Amino acid sequence: MVDSDLSARPPSGSLPPSLTSWRTYSAHLRIARIDHWVKNVFVLPGIVVALTLHRLPLTGDLVGKAVVGLLAVGLIASSNYVINELCDAPFDRFHPLKRNRPVPSGAVIIPLAYAQWIILGIAGLLLSWTISPWFTWDMLVLLIMGCAYNLRPLRTKDIPYVDVVTEAINNPLRLFAGWLIVSSTFPPLSLLLSYWLIGCYFMALKRYAEYRHLKEDDSLSKYRASLAFFTPELLLFSVVFYASSAMLFFGAFLMRYRLELVLSFPLIAVVMAIYFSLAFKRDSPAEHPEKLYKQRKLMLAVVGCAAVMILCLVVDMPWINNFFTPTAPVSGAYVERK
Repeated sequence: MVDSDLSARPPSGSLPPSLTSWRTYSAHLRIARIDHWVKNVFVLPGIVVALTLHRLPLTGDLVGKAVVGLLAVGLIASSNYVINELCDAPFDRFHPLKRNRPVPSGAVIIPLAYAQWIILGIAGLLLSWTISPWFTWDMLVLLIMGCAYNLRPLRTKDIPYVDVVTEAINNPLRLFAGWLIVSSTFPPLSLLLSYWLIGCYFMALKRYAEYRHLKEDDSLSKYRASLAFFTPELLLFSVVFYASSAMLFFGAFLMRYRLELVLSFPLIAVVMAIYFSLAFKRDSPAEHPEKLYKQRKLMLAVVGCAAVMILCLVVDMPWINNFFTPTAPVSGAYVERK
């Protein structure tokens, strides 16, 4: 766990937090990172894909379940954010911006924050149970991954490459959550892997942006131990690997389940290219994904891509299948067996 003395100690010259202080209430609300709930948008594709593949209507009951499910995901995410703030406090003091977070700045009551972490997690699991037992198991895994990422002895965020892979697993877990709101079946593995790897792509670019920023401030190894292992070349190498692997599995998914989605490939490439360019900017927006909605060009590309993908999911286009009719002998798992 985090060094409680270090994380609890307020900066020199500041007053200790008080239970009766509005500043303390505000600080405890901030460490739950409600503004980061925007990331729960990654639940929605699971809902949309499950509805379209199962050819189910969007009903009022389903909308209600989706709202409850999103709230449950938000509570679990906030629980993970709280423990992240607590465990990262000793290292955040070496970051030029994160040193002003509530915990390292001394605005939080540490025992109360640990209680907040547990209460949010339990509340999220209890709410998840109203959706289904399988949804609850998915949320429990999301909660456990947050602990593995932040808490010793694992603390995977300090291990090169493993930090990206374990952080990005939140993507397929959110997709799975959306799917389980609609169906009790298991989603296509190719889709889950693609969703996981595209999350790795975004996270690796975030690490690259952090590397460039912290290298300038000479606080690289003090802030994030895993970054001290890397060079810019190694980080970009991983970015290319994650991007190509994600598209490989997405291609496998659409060829098996919905060939119309091939029309979305150009727009997906545009979104990935724009995000790639953001990682090279000074004070890169890629360091703060929760604020990416302010990037107009990226948001236009994302909205356009989402619209095309939904269209491809709901509108049958037989000519696509005819266009991709095999023109050479077919072998392997997809050979028609008589």
